[in-house]
Amino acid sequence: MNLLESIRGQIVPVHRDGYLFVAIFAVVTIILFFLYVPLGWIALVLTLWCAYFFRDPPRLTPLDAALVVAPADGLISAAGPGVPPPELGLGPEPLPRISIFMSIFDCHLNRAPVAGRIGKIVYRPGLFLNADLDKASEDNERNCVVIEATNGRVGVVQIAGLIARRILCFAAVGEAIEAGQRFGLIRFGSRVDVYLPSDARLLVAAGMRAVGGETVIADFRALESPRAFKRS
Repeated sequence: MNLLESIRGQIVPVHRDGYLFVAIFAVVTIILFFLYVPLGWIALVLTLWCAYFFRDPPRLTPLDAALVVAPADGLISAAGPGVPPPELGLGPEPLPRISIFMSIFDCHLNRAPVAGRIGKIVYRPGLFLNADLDKASEDNERNCVVIEATNGRVGVVQIAGLIARRILCFAAVGEAIEAGQRFGLIRFGSRVDVYLPSDARLLVAAGMRAVGGETVIADFRALESPRAFKRS
């Protein structure tokens, strides 16, 4: 691999929903360079950050119906039992839940954790609390998606954050979806929760980092005892 190919391999495409924002930042940058050069340089940095925020990197998703992959990049803020939002229709009992917090520096595309068919999509308006808070799963604006998968119904909840003001969902009720397939996007800073059937075995813990579409976060086939972790 030559130098040019190496550089090209490091360039990540921008998702189409970010084109307008990057263009706006770029136009403002040009104007500011004409008005006051120091402000132009600051705007240029912000433009590069905007392109970085809307990046759409390719991912390698394991093809195994028993595995659940992370729906987003970011910090796993919770991994344990949680009561699903009522609009998911998954019942009032706690289910295995994994929450992934996306900072403004994480890729914000959301991916399906399992393959299946979209059974339900419900949008609920709400507050814009810090998405890292557990209370955000109850009070914040959110979009709930239920995937009818081989191993049961899986709930995926897109939760708006402190500065997030727009949840996008590309999926539609009734359509088939593959594990790792892009189904949504949240702007800017947010969280995704996954609620799994009770027999799913969680393979991650709070404090770990996940890569959307690649990191295996749960297994329906695992026979081992729940994993223990230590900080090192």
